[in-house]
Amino acid sequence: MDFYIHQLYPINFFGHTVYITTTHICTVIVMIVIMIFALCARRSFLKAEATGRMTTLSTITEMGVDLLTHFVTETMGKKTAKKYITYIGVLFLFIFFSNTAGIFGLRPPTADYGTTLSLALITFVMIEYADIRYNKWGSVKALFEPFPFFFPMNVISVFSTPLSMSLRLFGNVLGGTVLMALYYGMLPWFAKLGVPAFLHVYFDIFSGAIQTYVFCMLTITFITDKRGAE
Repeated sequence: MDFYIHQLYPINFFGHTVYITTTHICTVIVMIVIMIFALCARRSFLKAEATGRMTTLSTITEMGVDLLTHFVTETMGKKTAKKYITYIGVLFLFIFFSNTAGIFGLRPPTADYGTTLSLALITFVMIEYADIRYNKWGSVKALFEPFPFFFPMNVISVFSTPLSMSLRLFGNVLGGTVLMALYYGMLPWFAKLGVPAFLHVYFDIFSGAIQTYVFCMLTITFITDKRGAE
């Protein structure tokens, strides 16, 4: 296990050589896992509907959906939550599965800044779209408040949102990845017996869940701040 991004397959792209890296491979694996989970959950719900009895998977999935709905609705309001709950749910699943990929010996996709920046930019577009759609010219006017000479600082504040969100997630996940790689690579074999399990629980599961919650909560908060809760 290491913390480097390895170039695996070269591809000629418009005269330039680009590479399929470990990040791409791990991202595809995470996406496949999420799709398999979704298909299994759907099949479980269809079976429960046909037999009249809930299965373990359908019960767990329903509890997760209820918690997510309550979480988003409490912050955004019932009307607004309906428009964003699907995005928040997919975002939560992708980031959580990516953060915990280290348990299975994969390099977490979120330990690559390209992944976290892409997620943050998607959220940033949704935030600014909500601001322009619901505040109209007020979104431009706010850049000059409370005084016109605050305009440069307000612009920096706007564009610092995706940077802060992406760097926070990237830094925390990469830090855990580096520490685990150093632990596996530098210590003798007898020092690794049993201990890595506790480290994985903290860095992959606990810290991964916290960073997933923080990213999703910031997304909800920023969008709600621009369009208001309904």
